[in-house]
Amino acid sequence: MPADLPRIRVGQGFDVHPFAADPDRPLVLGGLRFPGRGLAGHSDADPVAHAVTDALLGAAGLGDIGQHFPDTDPALAGADSIELLRRAVADVRRAGWEPQNVDCTVVLEAPKLAPRRDEMQRRLAEAVGAPVTVKGKRAEGLGALGRAEGIACLAVALVVAR
Repeated sequence: MPADLPRIRVGQGFDVHPFAADPDRPLVLGGLRFPGRGLAGHSDADPVAHAVTDALLGAAGLGDIGQHFPDTDPALAGADSIELLRRAVADVRRAGWEPQNVDCTVVLEAPKLAPRRDEMQRRLAEAVGAPVTVKGKRAEGLGALGRAEGIACLAVALVVAR
């Protein structure tokens, strides 16, 4: 890594998916399956894992999830987003950065995340190799998210030079 780069960097990630028309598509959030209709997307459409991936890639200056895992790649159809996150973390480390923590805010009307928050945080932290916190927030009826048309996630990641 060049000596003139900062030793600490921050990246932000965002992802949003609408609910799928297919009633049999599983709902995946933070690598866990939840009851209810799944989200539309090329992979498993996990907005939490996608936002975390984008935040880490951005912090390391490595672009975004679409550059690494394009939705035009047939090999990624139905891909496990936690596995994609693991691959992105390996790229971050190869670039000379070590994840320190990630914080996520998931905007959704349902399902409730609190009953599985610890499990979700553990699953994400295992993939990242650093603590990951997850918070659920409602859009209080405002906009597409408030009308329960989809789910969004915002994430921020801190990395330090290795």
